Amino acid sequence: MNNLKLYSDPSLNLELKSTGEVVSFSALDIERNRLFFASSNNFIYTTQLPSSQNEKIWGKTFSHSEVEPIDLEPGDFITAFDYLLEKEALVVGTSSGLLLLHNVDDNATEVVGRLEGGVKCISPSPDGDLLGIITGFGQIIVMTHDWDVLYENALGDLPEDVDLSEPTFSSCYISWRGDGKYFVTLGELDSSSSSHKKIKVWERDTGELHAASESKAFMGTVLEWMPSGAKIASVEKVENKCPSIVFFERNGLERSSFSINELTDAKVEILKWNCNSDLLAAVVRSETYDSIKIWFFSNNHWYLKQEIRYLREDGVKFTWHPTKSLQLICWTLGGHVTVSSFVWVTAVMENSTALVIDESKILATPLSLSLMPPPMYLFNLKFSSAVRDIAFYTKNSKNLLAAFLSDGCLCVAELPPLDTWEELEGKELSVEASSSETTFGLFLHLIWLDAHILLGVSHFGFSHSNYFSRTASSKDMPHGYYLQEIELSCSEDHVPSLGTCTGWHARIANQIPLEGLVIGIAPNPIKNCLAFVQFDGGKVFEYISNLGITGGAPKTEDMSLSSSCPWMSVVPVSDSVSLRPLLFGLDDNGRLHVGGNIICNNCGSFSFYSNSADLAITHLILGTKQDLLFVLDIGDVLDGKLEVQYEKFVHAGNKRREEDKNFINIWERGAKVIGVLHGDEAAVILQTARGNLECIYPRKLVLASIINALVQGRFRDGLVMVRRHRIDFNVIVDHCGWQAFLQSAAEFVRQVNNLSYITEFVCSIKNENITETLYKNYLSLPCPREAQDVQAGDFKGSFTNNKVSSVLMSIRRALEEQVSESPARELCILTTLARSDPPVLEEALERVKIIREMELSGSDDPRRKSYPSAEEALKHLLWLSDSEAVYQASLGLYDLHLAAMVALNSQRDPKEFLPFLQELERMPVHLMRYKIDVRLHRHESALKHIVSAGDAYYADWLNLMKENPQLFPLGLQLITDPSKRKEVIEAWGDHFNNEERFDDAATTYLCCFSLEKALKAYRACGNWRGVMTVAGLLKLGKEEIMQLSHDLCEELQALGKPGEAAKIALEYCGDVKSGIELLVTARDWEEALRVAFMHKGDDLFSEVENASLECSSLLIGEYEEGLEKVGKYLARYLAVRQRRLLLAAKLQSEDQSVYDLDDDTASEASSFSGMSAYTMGTRKGSAASISSSTASKGRGTRRQRNRGKIRAGSPGEEMALVEHLKGMSLTSGAKRELKSLLVSLVMLGKEEIAKKLQRAGEAFQLSQMAAVKLAEDTIPNNIIDEHAHTLEHYVHKLRSEQLHSDAFVWQYKVLLSS
Repeated sequence: MNNLKLYSDPSLNLELKSTGEVVSFSALDIERNRLFFASSNNFIYTTQLPSSQNEKIWGKTFSHSEVEPIDLEPGDFITAFDYLLEKEALVVGTSSGLLLLHNVDDNATEVVGRLEGGVKCISPSPDGDLLGIITGFGQIIVMTHDWDVLYENALGDLPEDVDLSEPTFSSCYISWRGDGKYFVTLGELDSSSSSHKKIKVWERDTGELHAASESKAFMGTVLEWMPSGAKIASVEKVENKCPSIVFFERNGLERSSFSINELTDAKVEILKWNCNSDLLAAVVRSETYDSIKIWFFSNNHWYLKQEIRYLREDGVKFTWHPTKSLQLICWTLGGHVTVSSFVWVTAVMENSTALVIDESKILATPLSLSLMPPPMYLFNLKFSSAVRDIAFYTKNSKNLLAAFLSDGCLCVAELPPLDTWEELEGKELSVEASSSETTFGLFLHLIWLDAHILLGVSHFGFSHSNYFSRTASSKDMPHGYYLQEIELSCSEDHVPSLGTCTGWHARIANQIPLEGLVIGIAPNPIKNCLAFVQFDGGKVFEYISNLGITGGAPKTEDMSLSSSCPWMSVVPVSDSVSLRPLLFGLDDNGRLHVGGNIICNNCGSFSFYSNSADLAITHLILGTKQDLLFVLDIGDVLDGKLEVQYEKFVHAGNKRREEDKNFINIWERGAKVIGVLHGDEAAVILQTARGNLECIYPRKLVLASIINALVQGRFRDGLVMVRRHRIDFNVIVDHCGWQAFLQSAAEFVRQVNNLSYITEFVCSIKNENITETLYKNYLSLPCPREAQDVQAGDFKGSFTNNKVSSVLMSIRRALEEQVSESPARELCILTTLARSDPPVLEEALERVKIIREMELSGSDDPRRKSYPSAEEALKHLLWLSDSEAVYQASLGLYDLHLAAMVALNSQRDPKEFLPFLQELERMPVHLMRYKIDVRLHRHESALKHIVSAGDAYYADWLNLMKENPQLFPLGLQLITDPSKRKEVIEAWGDHFNNEERFDDAATTYLCCFSLEKALKAYRACGNWRGVMTVAGLLKLGKEEIMQLSHDLCEELQALGKPGEAAKIALEYCGDVKSGIELLVTARDWEEALRVAFMHKGDDLFSEVENASLECSSLLIGEYEEGLEKVGKYLARYLAVRQRRLLLAAKLQSEDQSVYDLDDDTASEASSFSGMSAYTMGTRKGSAASISSSTASKGRGTRRQRNRGKIRAGSPGEEMALVEHLKGMSLTSGAKRELKSLLVSLVMLGKEEIAKKLQRAGEAFQLSQMAAVKLAEDTIPNNIIDEHAHTLEHYVHKLRSEQLHSDAFVWQYKVLLSS
């Protein structure tokens, strides 16, 4: 569904040497980009093909070309001509049979040989290894490039009356298959009166005849083998009929044919395929003009895509470029050379209407109504001659079409509105040419500026434009290109339902000569009567109606492209303030340009999609040459975030990212994006190489259109799209947050107005934000901030933070308020209750119960018709919910008949539920409810009901509370009898005691005056004060108190509480010596000294003094050892870190994180033998070790166990080292005990020892803190500074910053002095 557009046709005139001389043959040197022409006077003309270096030469009236004569005998002339790439020379055949090799560079001609009968045809094989020649006697000679003859065959059987002394064949032709394995020939005899000939296929290697066709009336010797090898094309002329192009297979059988649709006297003289085998061009000579026709095959139909007319006397010929499939080189007998460059442009317009050119018809199909691939169509527009170019205008409900025809006419038609096109199905609208006083020339580009203004680029003075320039006014036009602004007017009244195809008048309002070659023009979609004009090289200027081309302004400079782009589009984009035009261009190399930037280097096709009300483009649809389809947000294009996000539009095949791929694999190779369906349709239309149309709905576009509809408040449209494309219904709720949806629930229900749709929506809601999970890679349209800020203010309650329940509650309220009562509404409401989280089954069953009661009452209430039957409602509820949950909920209503109804409809066995229900029915009401509550684990309700049943069930009360201890508070509220309350409290205390919550148990026992149990509970939790207090309440004797004190003292020592045990020994036992020993063990040095001085015992004082000196000595040793360990741990950490950074840099190119390595690979980081930091044993300690107390030692042991061991070379070694360094810090208990020891040493007169101890502690703490700080600073960095990242540097830094902080509050300033 593409049209072939001519976008560039630079021309030049060869300055022929003599009058009457004509150009006969051409050849092409693709390596050096040279064109060679041989003339009738045996001259060789050489010129360069157009390029950026010589574009000024092309377009002149006469251009410079090198001319070299070929010296031949009088009367001899050139009859065959080609270029041999291997020889880098021209091979020339003459009428006398000379075979020449002419070197253009040094103007040297070598005679290779002479062939009898003259040379009629020369054709090198595609690989250049062989040369096929046909002589005038019909001999086929195949030779190598070294002129060795491989074989010689006769072209065909000659009639008996033919004179063999004279050349017998007037014309012959050879065409090779693309791979060179076969060649095909066709020859025509001079004297033969019959036009019937045979196409013969020959084998390359042996020269044997492979196949021959039936004898047919072929027109001349026109023959061409498709480069791909599938078809052999020739021309058949049947009497009184138009010539037909016929296709043969390699075996000589006819395959298909089509008519060229010309008069019966038309002749086809040249027939050639392009290098891609998709275009077939022919020179057709009619009575009044010559033309080059170009056909394209798709969907079993041949389309005439271009017709270029020439004057009859020009005798035009052509050849395709050997490597550029869309470049046609044409020349005339008079030496006028034109290089026509074509481009495939989509036939799908901005409003998704397909306008496909097929000869003199335009096949119109609105793809938004029907996806109808050509050659099928809805209706067609008929013109007087072949259509060369079209321009379509659709804006403000106007649909205007302008077409430029091959006969030079400009046709205009106004079509009816798109929504009435179905009435035109199967019709053909004849469009007349517009009237004009002047000739427009040959249009290369044509666009609409406004509903009555066209802008085109045309040229005059070239050979192929002379056909249109036969009026007096046009002959006066200077040679060159012009930018023409054409005003249109219509003399007929427009009938909206029919359109206007006649009565148009065109007038050139403004005409500007152009210096350079125009590659493309595009209208400004934002402002009328403005356009952008692209010149060769990508320079873009702005055209303003009636003012001309303006340039130099910054805004126009920014629109320029970095190279020539035959495909150019200007689209409106929104920059959150206003609309502005954005220019896209695609060059021949597949580079997609946006302004001066290239966003994709392998683009094959692209289109644009809009779901905006102001038609601003929201997405760019991009198909790559690797058959990948990308859907890009236009915001990402503007921000320049594409390269990283889309990985340069190349599929790397990374399996780890396969789930997050942001492209679609196009299932058929070579399929192209030809258009989109805008708005809610959200479709991308692809056309395969076979011609079929495929419509796909990319998930990203579909979600964007759905969210756009929801943001605009079009809930029904959004829901319909969700259902059609099988999108998760939660997107309706989650796109702006479910809290915001609660405010719109009523409007949602009103718009949808379909209970089946609403039920489907309700059943799909789940507690998940799919915009952050399922569709996180597709959604990029932000919800308006005001919508995000909406809170569920009107829905406060138990469901405030529950999405499912809150949404369904809002839907239920909307149904009750806005939808009239009906059975379907009731079922929908039951669905909202059953699908809540958790399901509100009790309320649902209450509604069923009301319906059942209405049925049982037998009343003629008209509301009865507004509800379904109870059985239907119950079955609906059971279908939505777990039958067991519904059964239990029915029991919870204490309605046994409803429970039986549920059980029956849930296919339960009556033997299972009937006896149970009958047993319940025989019970008293409170007891029945108690049994049901126990079964349903509703313990609070069960307790209330059993208490209401009376004191006879007191044992059941108590057992229920014992089995469910959380009921004790409620039980105490319900029970008023003091004796029973006391039993309940004691049972509660027993529960605490069994759970080893002894403190709570003791308090609970005291509440019921159970002192013995309270004493045991206090003793079990180590609360000696509580024990002694309860002992006082029990009024124990002195001896019992003393014995109890000794027992408590031993128990506290065993529990690691020597300080508490010391208080009991001093206060209750009177044992001063044991008390002081316990205080020393507890490291309470100041208290130990106080007690020793209070009791004035020298032995006590000496014991405290000796213990404090021993402890300080050990602490100093431990601090020094810890200081050494800190240094070793830190050195190990820095070494491992440095090695890991080196490994990370080495592996960075492989995209492998060093932390993802396995243990074996990571162990390479361990190349150090200094493992003593992990294995060094601590010095032998005594009762006074570095551990501050037994309790702190236990905590340290647990911490070390939790951290685990440090394994050298493991992936987690670095962090383990850091954590170990952090764990070596002084605890608050250790600081407190250290401070107490320092005071005691000063009191004992050991000031120097105290200073030494404080210095050792300070050095250890500073080193530990500095090491941790250094490690934390190097973790996020990828560089380790050997000078800055040292322990000494950090110690010095921390000493000045932290020495007077709270971390060193244990120090005494007086001890800081030396």
